[in-house]
Amino acid sequence: MGEYYNQDYSQEEIEAYLKKIHDCVREGSFTIAQNENRQENINFKNEFNINSRKQGEILLDIKVEDFCHSLQNSNVGFEHEVLYVFCPQVQLYNIYDIKEIVDIYIKFNLIEMYNRNRTIIVSFHKRNRSINYLYR
Repeated sequence: MGEYYNQDYSQEEIEAYLKKIHDCVREGSFTIAQNENRQENINFKNEFNINSRKQGEILLDIKVEDFCHSLQNSNVGFEHEVLYVFCPQVQLYNIYDIKEIVDIYIKFNLIEMYNRNRTIIVSFHKRNRSINYLYR
């Protein structure tokens, strides 16, 4: 794992973080990045015909055991933000209606505001790199 990855978390800390994420999803206060820099997210959504309802189901099913690591945001102006990576294994049907077990690489940016939290899901695609789970 790279020097910028952090796994120095208690299970309780990850549970608390994940609760905030789940609350955002239940409130509809989340966005999956789909801009020109996030083509992989768009391709994944299209390949597995993942609508917003299915996105929410996947996000709500994430467990503490799916946590991998956190890392500092490397984008200019956002270096103060910490991104959290989870990699759940999910059964999906591809565009050919063939069932697959897919490792989904999900990277969260939780924006904590005064009266309401919001999460930006920076990455939401098939795992494309090796990962290490903290609690498996």
